[in-house]
Amino acid sequence: MKKNDTKKLAVIDEQPITETLEKNYMPYAMSVIVSRAIPEIDGLKPAHRKLLYTMYKMGLLGGKLTKSANVVGQTMKLNPHGDSAIYETLVRLTRGNEALLHPLVESQGNFGKQYSRDMAYAASRYTEVRLEPICNEFFADINKNTVAFVDNYDGEMKEPTLLPTAFPNILVNPNQGIAVGMASNICSFNLREVCKATIAYIKDENADLISVMPAPDFSTGAYLIYSPDEMREIYKTGKGSFKLRSKYHYDKANNCIEITQIPYTTTSEAIIDKIVELIKINKIKEIADLRDETDLGGLKITIDLKRGTDPDALMAKLFKLTPLEDSFSCNFNVLINGKPIVLGVDGIIREWISFRMGCIKNSLKYDIDKKSEKLHLLTGLKKILLDIDKAISIIRHTEHEDDVVPNLMRGFDIDKVQSEYIAEIRLRNLNREYILNRTAEIEKLISEIDEMQSILESDKKIQEIIIDQLNKISEKYGIDRKTYLISGDEIEEYHDEHFIEDYPLTIFVTKENYIKKIPALSLRSTTAEHKLKEDDEIFQIIETTNKSELLFFSNKCVVYKMRTHDLADTKVSNMGDYLPNLLGLDGDEKILYTVATSDYSGVMLFAFKNGKIAKVDLSGYATKTNRKKLVGAYCDKSPLCHIRFLKSDMDLAAYSNIGKALVFNTAKIPVKAAKNTQGIQVMKLKKDAIMTKLLTVEESGIKDLSYYTTKNIPATGNLLKKEDSAEKQLTLF
Repeated sequence: MKKNDTKKLAVIDEQPITETLEKNYMPYAMSVIVSRAIPEIDGLKPAHRKLLYTMYKMGLLGGKLTKSANVVGQTMKLNPHGDSAIYETLVRLTRGNEALLHPLVESQGNFGKQYSRDMAYAASRYTEVRLEPICNEFFADINKNTVAFVDNYDGEMKEPTLLPTAFPNILVNPNQGIAVGMASNICSFNLREVCKATIAYIKDENADLISVMPAPDFSTGAYLIYSPDEMREIYKTGKGSFKLRSKYHYDKANNCIEITQIPYTTTSEAIIDKIVELIKINKIKEIADLRDETDLGGLKITIDLKRGTDPDALMAKLFKLTPLEDSFSCNFNVLINGKPIVLGVDGIIREWISFRMGCIKNSLKYDIDKKSEKLHLLTGLKKILLDIDKAISIIRHTEHEDDVVPNLMRGFDIDKVQSEYIAEIRLRNLNREYILNRTAEIEKLISEIDEMQSILESDKKIQEIIIDQLNKISEKYGIDRKTYLISGDEIEEYHDEHFIEDYPLTIFVTKENYIKKIPALSLRSTTAEHKLKEDDEIFQIIETTNKSELLFFSNKCVVYKMRTHDLADTKVSNMGDYLPNLLGLDGDEKILYTVATSDYSGVMLFAFKNGKIAKVDLSGYATKTNRKKLVGAYCDKSPLCHIRFLKSDMDLAAYSNIGKALVFNTAKIPVKAAKNTQGIQVMKLKKDAIMTKLLTVEESGIKDLSYYTTKNIPATGNLLKKEDSAEKQLTLF
């Protein structure tokens, strides 16, 4: 290489990636977070605020409707991001779009719909808008220095950094934003409930907000599947999720389902597309036709059913497989003093109260300053009342105009501002009557200033003002809740049995509460012995299928439920699953008996030590929802001595601790509907005697059954004969 060629080589300036990110990427990221995506405590993003303030300055609060294109053009003086972005922001705020519980813009024309993906809004030149009356609560006293103003992007105009919202708009209307490295997703709440919650928080910071504001409310209505524990977690942390479910009704005359409200998070097109997809793959066979009948009356999706279809069962399946049921993920990320922070509901209300108190204080300071200025002028005017002729003489005998003010200052011992005010009074008003009328306001002004000053110095009085404003706003603009709450226990969940393989199997339950599920094929092909813990033994052997349900009765009057297919297949050589871990039992809780059923036919027999026996229909333990735990499974007034499942009535032998036995048929015991029934007295017992066990006649080994058999119950039974008192008799526990 020649010496001169080295001068032509490019110089590479190495720079650490962290330094590059800090200098180039971080400013962009912060700009997106602070200036675009994350809402502030007034519930608005910068784009919303610029748009609303522009419309306010255009006189559209209570004025005539104007073309949206006009609003978009004027907003570009504050928002330089292009007309399409501004118009899209405007569309979301309109009543016509139905995205907000309390729309901020009154609209005329086609603005699309929140619940429709494909319904395009009309161009801005065809639609008209103006501010809704509720915006009066956004701009009240904005000209009294309630909020700070800054220069716009070219320094030609001023714009507010926040709007002095008189209610927590941050909670009333939903907001979603995706920034760099963070996001925000705030659901909407009912205005009346928000006002009540805010008032409750002002009165007591430890108030239970969920009691007055139980859950979010959405403009699209539908149902919210309500869990108090989940909602409290969202209220506390600002994070979490809940499910929304569509509203429908069955038209029996036309054999069709009409869906009229859907979750806020989805669209009618997304729902229809998913249902069509399921029909194509033969996962849904009950639908004859599907169409979107949305019109001016609102959303409606109609599903025609095939003959014999159960509409509720079909909807349970559609809720499981389509966006007809959808989740809303909460992330209450808000900008507080320019810093993003995730707050719970109480945190948001606390910050809004602090912000609102600041607005009211600024407004009071402004009014005090204005009234003090007026008081100062009138005080000076009052001084010339004592000698009006002197004031006129000073003005008349002053040769130069510039000397009028100084001469008045010297003549009446007033300052320059007061002197300027007096010098500007017209000659016709320099009379006693005019001056008396003007100075009559002095006492009133002093009183008003003192009152405002006392309010300014008292946070409690300012809070009373906020409470009064919230009550008025709630009464004036409040609407009924649109999203109704339903308990999770009321929901019938769908389980796709079609994809569950069914096969015969055997359930083994041990005394130490281990359970094994072994397919019949595996059981037939093995010669191995069961692997058990030391001193453990098999307690129950149950023949069933993979599509059955298992009911586990515990010693705490609780029955636990699970589907057999949720239990993993195992082998004889495995120990099995430990029921306390599988079911989440308490430390001293133990499973006493297990039942497998596919149709909930048959009865449960509960025998108690006091000699009573209860028969409960197994169908009483069936639930529409997939509940895993039912309390009060049987009576707890006497200790249990035996539990058994009966497919049909049979002869049983009851034993007491004083050596008596009684043989009876279970048909004599009536079936009760209540699970916690005590049953009827079967074995009469003397004082301190108890019934100890219950066996089938085959298990009992009794030879002369007629000796112990009674026609009627209750009965005391007979003393066991020597040949019938076998040392080893089977028992369940």
